[in-house]
Amino acid sequence: MIRVYAIAAITALLGMLGALWWYVTANTSGDLFVQCRASQIAGGSAAIGGPFTLVSETGQTVTDADVITKPTLIYFGYTFCPDVCPMDASRNAFAVDLLAEQGYDVQSVFITIDPERDTPEVLAQFTDYMHPDMLGLTGTPEQIKAASQAYKTYYAKRGTGEFYLMDHSVFTYLVLPDHGFVEFFRGAPGGPGEGVTEQQVAETTACYLDRAG
Repeated sequence: MIRVYAIAAITALLGMLGALWWYVTANTSGDLFVQCRASQIAGGSAAIGGPFTLVSETGQTVTDADVITKPTLIYFGYTFCPDVCPMDASRNAFAVDLLAEQGYDVQSVFITIDPERDTPEVLAQFTDYMHPDMLGLTGTPEQIKAASQAYKTYYAKRGTGEFYLMDHSVFTYLVLPDHGFVEFFRGAPGGPGEGVTEQQVAETTACYLDRAG
């Protein structure tokens, strides 16, 4: 019986020490979102994101201030993508719906890396199919390049002719209006990388929104 009490006491002590460690870490690191972070970012979160000027699927020129008015999941892809982009965009759309069911207002944004083919009209058809509230953004090659560089994404044209493809990174970025970029998610299951589900995106995003207040 004494042994049982001793084990229980040690377990309780370890639990208290763990809670104390979390409290000290969370309150001395200066990171409001320390317990939400699912990834490590070289140079910190301030190294990713920034201002951009693009063209919306409605044909209007917009800036990041016009677009990021609520928590936003940003993805860089293209509509002619045969597999990865539709999977990732669909995953993000499902995550937005899961969050809406929990009372969180989050939007999904699809920024094309293929402005040659992805006109505002083409983007509107694609995003409307994915989710009624998904916003598509295009622009000049220079505008797209600037936005891509701000978010540290990669893309390159592969092939020639009408049916060329684009190599590109497959990250989704969570951006909050008052905090900027805070987290990234790898591609959806079935694509390259670890495969992050809509449930995981929703859970992590909800953590950030709760901490942001």
